[in-house]
Amino acid sequence: MQDLQHLPALVAWCAFGLAVVFGAVANRVNFCTMGAVTDLVTIGDWRRMRMWLLAIAVAITGVAWLEATGLADPGKSIYTTAQVAWASHLVGGFFFGFGMTLGSGCGSKLLVRAGGGSLKSIVTLVVLAIAAYMTLKGLFAVWRVNTLDTLRLDTSAFGAAHSDLGSVVTALGGGGSVKLALSLAIAAAVAVFVLASRDFRESREMIAGGLIIGAIVAGGWYVTGHLGHLAEDPRTLEEAFIATNSGRPESYSFVAPVAYTLELLLLWSDQSRIVTFGIAGVLGMAAGSAAMALATRTFRWEGFASTEDLVNHIVGGVLMGFGGVTALGCTIGQGLTGISTLAIGSFIALAAIIAGCATALKYQYWRAG
Repeated sequence: MQDLQHLPALVAWCAFGLAVVFGAVANRVNFCTMGAVTDLVTIGDWRRMRMWLLAIAVAITGVAWLEATGLADPGKSIYTTAQVAWASHLVGGFFFGFGMTLGSGCGSKLLVRAGGGSLKSIVTLVVLAIAAYMTLKGLFAVWRVNTLDTLRLDTSAFGAAHSDLGSVVTALGGGGSVKLALSLAIAAAVAVFVLASRDFRESREMIAGGLIIGAIVAGGWYVTGHLGHLAEDPRTLEEAFIATNSGRPESYSFVAPVAYTLELLLLWSDQSRIVTFGIAGVLGMAAGSAAMALATRTFRWEGFASTEDLVNHIVGGVLMGFGGVTALGCTIGQGLTGISTLAIGSFIALAAIIAGCATALKYQYWRAG
């Protein structure tokens, strides 16, 4: 029981430590999904997109290894349930992608910017947190649950207990499990595409960034799915994943955890509240970015340029808060953590996020013209 009392702190400190590295690296190599899409759409530069794809390949490989060795079971996560809320992924993902463009970055990028001295990112994060909490438990939650969440695809209807590609292909093929082989094949194909570019191969910082961030996402799964896993909690006699907001194994995501961070600050005297994996990840991301900004002397205060800039960031924060919770994740939560499990819903959400981002970019160009 003594070890059990220390387990939440172990999970939280591991999450914080990994996130500090995440934030520092993201700051250093300018890791940003919105930036990657913007570079591609505006100037045809694939380098940041390839860095992001490399992180995906590494995360997929890491999760496949964890599952194959029994060190974590992503099949118990929120991403791979048999009930795929496809409409929520589509609408939520699109809103999130549109909002992150208006807000100058997704949740993780806002934390990186905040660590570097961006006051407008802090304001946007507060708005995002409020909107996300309203979508988790407030007014927006009622709309979400009664409309979008009712539209689902049930993979168990054709024999797949989970909605990851490996389980679905296995069920449709009727043969042995192909999970590991499929995961490794997809990761290899993505890695080959990424490294096919000579320009990218010469970008050593970007290669290192993709490798490290992908490994950190896999590390998050290990922390919650193994270190924080109890096959039988002596207090409840049921399986438990300690110090996770979802009550399941998870890795990094930066929308709902930002909301839970605000909730913890507001309800600090409530002894039932603890620092979870997600909350520690939020704090670690900002701390790591701040450390890198100070070390490289790039820290600088940044405010809003105009009233229009303020409005755009507020609207962007609302859209990201609603969209990220509705889609079950952001560019990190779905684009890396979810995709690392090869969940069908994650692919839907990621495509919608990219579409929303591209649409917002075209809207901004139209406004500027």
